[in-house]
Amino acid sequence: MQTQHPDITRRDFLGSAAGMLAAPWPGLIAAEAQVVIEPKERQRIEAAIPSKAFARPRRHRKLLIFDLNVGYGGHRSIPTANLAFTLMGTKTGAFETVVSKDPSVFKGENLRRFDAVFLNNTVGNLFEDSGLRQSLVEFVYGGGGLLGVHGTSVAFTRWPGAHEDWPEFGIMLGARGANHYDSDEHVFIKLDDPNHPVNKPFGGKGFEYRDEFFRVHGPYSRNRVRVLFSIDTDKTKFQGQPRGNCFREDNDYALAWVRRYGRGRVFYSTIAHNPYVFWDPKMLQFYLAATQFALGDLPAPTIPSAKLTPAIRAQEQLGWRLGIEAYTFHKYTLFEAIDKTARLGLPYMGGLSFQKVSKEIPGNFDDKLTDDEMKQIRLKLDSAGICLLTYYFGRIPGDQTGCRKIFEFARKMGIETFISEPLPEALDTIEKFCDEYDINVAIHNHDRKGSPQYWNPEGVLRVCRGRSKRIGACGDMGYWMRSGIDPVKAVKTLKNRLLTIQMHDLNELSGEGHDVPWGAGVGRTRQFIDQIHRLSIRPTMFGLEYSYNFFESMPQIAKCIEFFNKTCVQLAKRGEQ
Repeated sequence: MQTQHPDITRRDFLGSAAGMLAAPWPGLIAAEAQVVIEPKERQRIEAAIPSKAFARPRRHRKLLIFDLNVGYGGHRSIPTANLAFTLMGTKTGAFETVVSKDPSVFKGENLRRFDAVFLNNTVGNLFEDSGLRQSLVEFVYGGGGLLGVHGTSVAFTRWPGAHEDWPEFGIMLGARGANHYDSDEHVFIKLDDPNHPVNKPFGGKGFEYRDEFFRVHGPYSRNRVRVLFSIDTDKTKFQGQPRGNCFREDNDYALAWVRRYGRGRVFYSTIAHNPYVFWDPKMLQFYLAATQFALGDLPAPTIPSAKLTPAIRAQEQLGWRLGIEAYTFHKYTLFEAIDKTARLGLPYMGGLSFQKVSKEIPGNFDDKLTDDEMKQIRLKLDSAGICLLTYYFGRIPGDQTGCRKIFEFARKMGIETFISEPLPEALDTIEKFCDEYDINVAIHNHDRKGSPQYWNPEGVLRVCRGRSKRIGACGDMGYWMRSGIDPVKAVKTLKNRLLTIQMHDLNELSGEGHDVPWGAGVGRTRQFIDQIHRLSIRPTMFGLEYSYNFFESMPQIAKCIEFFNKTCVQLAKRGEQ
């Protein structure tokens, strides 16, 4: 790493119409001590800025750029990156930036103003306040974006020496470490995922580059991250003076990746040491794509590289996600259910409010958990490579205080969609919180006796009429069939109000019907999936809820997964023809 270049001076600077800084909100960010960039460098940056965004922003986006260094002088590329990202957001209309070194920007009420955080080459222990750290991780886990470049891999370490001070940050980012060769090392780069949307600027072709390339270490793993590109070791000759241990036994030198942490979209790239990176047109296109991914406007897959199979790739192509509904394993603890889901090779699952968490956390998986207990659940899910998509909570309350408490818990746990049976009169309040928190509520159906208002699709549609699209149905196929409702016709009725699915196949069409492997019963499972495909429905999750022989159901569940995977591969191939 290098210290600040001597030809750059500092001055107080408050944003202008040109857009180096957006005007701060009252009480949020004071005028920053900014860097004046030499005119030649500025011209190079301006000439390299992409002219068009990769995706149209769904709403006005705000990107927080935080560039504090602690115990280290800071990379010379920091001001060029700040300017490049700011001009890039302005020119393309993709986002607005605010640049800060003030840790108070990470207070919850301040972070809520942003869609993503860019930690720009942030070396050292940026802040030790536990409340601010909790706020940042909850921001990301609840659906915010996080971008890091180069030195960010040693953010929240005590510098010099990179002594770990916040392990969860390294897990969230995907790696630790800053070992490297020379600052202008020449490497050949291969695209590990050539068709990934964030890799689009490279046109499917590898390239060669000069920069200071970090060799990261744990918690890095292809079981955790989706590698975008890495050093092509067949073409690259490692030479020069190593700073630290630059050797990996697995010969895996990832340079950039994306991942999901809860609902959060995380991106990291080590290419950012030298200022010229940020007047390289191709690299700026790459960083624009990454930023739009982190902001939530450029859809991009994040399932870890080591877990990609033909079936998973087919499901990514279809926009579908298969996961275990926790009721399948409700006789076990949440932690045991997570382990079983991982053994089945699935990356997703749903949660259940009345399930015990673990032997060490004897309480239910609900809003009464402490922050530390929720942290343990986050880490357990991440270590197993599982994302929690849905959460069953029997009756969401209709009062403001009770409703907010439940939605706050869902935000902290990264939930996308509630499964619930709220009272119809509670929906006015619930709808407001759905829009505020960006969380869906899918109304579940039991039978006519258990769900007199919601047992059939028409009943759900009646209470959804005129409401936000975030309120819809959780179609429980088992209860539909036991109530004499054809699941295929139910999908036609609900259309895009079908927000998530609890899938079953039964041995017989009666109130006594029980689960059998998908495709082996009377549920017309293949026709059901085909209907969803024809209507272009993308539910939160195809929830695998196997409610029979709870302690001996793993072989049958595996057959359901095999059936779904085979179907997805066939549908994806049909779409390619």
